[in-house]
Amino acid sequence: MEALNVLGGPLETCGTDPMTGFFRDGCCGWVPEDIGNHTVCAVMTSDFLRYQRNAGNDLTTPIPAYGFPGLKPGDRWCVVARRWLHAYLAGYPAPVVLASTHERALDIVPLDALREHAVDVPDDLSSLN
Repeated sequence: MEALNVLGGPLETCGTDPMTGFFRDGCCGWVPEDIGNHTVCAVMTSDFLRYQRNAGNDLTTPIPAYGFPGLKPGDRWCVVARRWLHAYLAGYPAPVVLASTHERALDIVPLDALREHAVDVPDDLSSLN
C-alpha cells in the first residue's frame, strides 16, 4: 500500500542531505515500530532547534553511533509529531513540507496547524537562521 501525505497524495521525499526518516531512507514514512511517530517533514530553524534542545531533545549534536549528523538551520528532517506540536504550542514551530509529511502525523497534529506553517523549501536558506 502506498504511503500518503497529509494532503492525501503520495508521500514525497523529505530530505537526503542529511538522510532522514525512521529507516534513513529520506522519507517520513510510518510503521508500527516507530513509536515516536517521526512523520512531520520539518525545515529546521534556529528557533526550533533551540526550543528542542531546551526541551531535552538536542538535534544539533552529532551522534555517530546512530548515524545522526546533527542538524542545522535549513536541513529537512522527519521530526516526532508530538515534539513538533509542543514547539508549535510554545510558539517555535518549524516550517512543514506538507507533501512530505505522512498522514499519520494527523493522529497527533491538527491539519490546520501544519497548513499554518506549510512552506516550499526556499532556495536561499539564510532566512532560516
